[in-house]
Amino acid sequence: MQRQSRPESSLGLRLCLAAITFCAPAMADTPYPLKAHEAPDFALHAIAGGNVRLSEHRGDVVILSFWGSRCTPCRTQLEALNRTLATYRSAGLQVYGINVDDDQTRAIAYAHGESVTFPLLLDPQKAVSRSYQVDNLPMTLLIDRSGVVRNVMRDYNAKSEELFLQQLRALLNE
Repeated sequence: MQRQSRPESSLGLRLCLAAITFCAPAMADTPYPLKAHEAPDFALHAIAGGNVRLSEHRGDVVILSFWGSRCTPCRTQLEALNRTLATYRSAGLQVYGINVDDDQTRAIAYAHGESVTFPLLLDPQKAVSRSYQVDNLPMTLLIDRSGVVRNVMRDYNAKSEELFLQQLRALLNE
């Protein structure tokens, strides 16, 4: 006995797949609860250097990038942020990479292998990561000159980087 395909089940499957495809970007873009609120202040130790306190950078646009040593997109994004800082430092941009690794020695070794010019900070108790509700790596925030979280990027790819740069340029021009 030969099985016949049922056009209605095939149509249902196609509609289901179309709905998933349509809804997936909306699910990935869940609202960030700190957006449009004052960024939580913190003081963290830099791997190379002293402590960094966020509130000391009011008046600057600040990028915070949460990263992990086992995260390949994190490495790519740190390199991209280094290029961004080189371009916009004179316009009042500050960049900080905040490590979320459990193994601090691994984070330090990873950081020494990076050639970024901005401070890489250690968050060993993950208090800062929790206060910023980090739910993905890399996770990058844009903080305006008055200390308010304006944008968040929960992923890193060429498309998201271009949008992020547009948002950054807008903040630097405010």
